[in-house]
Order: sequence, then C-alpha cells, then structure tokens
Amino acid sequence: MTARSSHILLVLSAFLAGLAIFLAVFLYATGQFGSGRGPSASVIGGPFQLVDQEGKQVTEKDMNGKPFLVFFGYTHCPDVCPTTLFEVSEVMRVLGPDANRAGAFFISVDPERDTPAAMKDYLASFDPRLRGLTGDQKAIEAAEKAYRVYAKKVPTSGGDYNMDHTALVYLMDKQGRFVAPFSLKRAPEESAAELRRYM
Repeated sequence: MTARSSHILLVLSAFLAGLAIFLAVFLYATGQFGSGRGPSASVIGGPFQLVDQEGKQVTEKDMNGKPFLVFFGYTHCPDVCPTTLFEVSEVMRVLGPDANRAGAFFISVDPERDTPAAMKDYLASFDPRLRGLTGDQKAIEAAEKAYRVYAKKVPTSGGDYNMDHTALVYLMDKQGRFVAPFSLKRAPEESAAELRRYM
C-alpha cells in the first residue's frame, strides 16, 4: 500500500468514525438510542400547560391538526433568540395564507423575567402568528423535560444573568409528534416548502 493510499484510508476512517459519533449523539438526543423504537416513537414533545402573551392558557392540544415549530429561548437573549425568531417570521411570511395552517411557539426558559406582558412586548417585533409561551417555574421545567431542552442560569456582572439553553427549532407534525430539527440555515422558501409538506 502506498503512502497516498494509506493517507486516503486514514482520512476516510476518521470521517466514518466522526459520522458514527454524530449519529449516536443524535439518536440519544431524540430518545431513539438503544430503545428499539423508530423515529415515529420519539420521546421528544408531549403535554404542557403554559400561558401565551395574551394571558390565554395554551396546551399542546391547541395545535391538533396543524404542524408546528417549537423554539425555547428568552426575551433578554442577546443574539440567538432574536435571529431565530426573525428567521421563523420569514418562513411565516413566505407561507402567506398557509401560515394559518401551521403554528410556531416561542417557549421561555426564563419565567422569572418573561411574564406574558414582557413576551407580548418582545414579540411585537416579529410575525404576529408567533405565540410566546411562559408560566411558573414548574410548568416551564415540565415543558423543557418534554422537549429534552437544557437550560441553565448563568450569572453575569452586576447581579444580572443570562440563560444558557438548547437552541434547536423542533418540527412537530399534525399529531404533535417530533419529526426532526427544523433547519433555518437555508432560504425561507425552502423552509416554508418543508413545513407545507406536513400540512
């Protein structure tokens, strides 16, 4: 075997090993690793009882019959959250009237500061069909657990804090079952086309 062949084999082996690790992490995160269950039996998602920016009680059943997106974040988030919500708003804009056949939830990981009024004020900058959900600490933790979301308070100077949190957008089907992470790193038209497939 030549040195060139050995190098190619080494690079290929490293790539395949990396791919195997990525798949194992993804399957574990979606609850499929070692469970003997397929993607349709994913354990991501489930019951929640929260309050939207209008003070109205919302549960997962409110989305029965509609595909929907779920994103966890907080109103004091400096970059990831506003960027993601802008991108979701762009998808809703591209969907046009079809946006009424889908839904999008922004669930707070910071109920201490994210009251319904704070959520309403914050979401005024985004698509009006985005629903901001919050609740007491127990209700938020239940939603985080259902979606396998990591969230942790990180103190900053001056007694303030940020929230370190999972930044995935979850695509759920019309039965409220997890489909896959929803990519926004593409043209809004492509994202909208994917969401339409589940309507």
